[in-house]
Amino acid sequence: MTDKINHVGIAVKNLEASIPFYRDVLGMVFEGTEEVAEQKVRVAFLAVGESRIELLEPTAEDSPVARFLEKNGEGVHHLAYQVEDIEATLEKLKSAGVRLIDEKPRRGAHHSLIAFLHPKATGGVLTEICQAVK
Repeated sequence: MTDKINHVGIAVKNLEASIPFYRDVLGMVFEGTEEVAEQKVRVAFLAVGESRIELLEPTAEDSPVARFLEKNGEGVHHLAYQVEDIEATLEKLKSAGVRLIDEKPRRGAHHSLIAFLHPKATGGVLTEICQAVK
């Protein structure tokens, strides 16, 4: 069902303050930033091997990432798996009784399609599935 770990999402208060650690200290390749208005976040991607670290900074006080930061502080927000066919994967998960946050895919960073599984269905880990748009 999943091809690989696409990225690990890490909630941060400030992208500019956080990027240097991953880029300069850990030596990850900085791939740039973008705003994902629908998610109310700015993101920065840093490559590590075949996967990425996605730093998430909220752009609004009512964004899910802002609420996460308020409750938990900075840290791991979600784990994202890459899939070939997100709609088929969602149907398979739904048929298996997996609790979904998103029953239909939505737009994510890099124009990908994304959907989240509820942490109560995944052992407490917010899980994202994503499909690259070709």
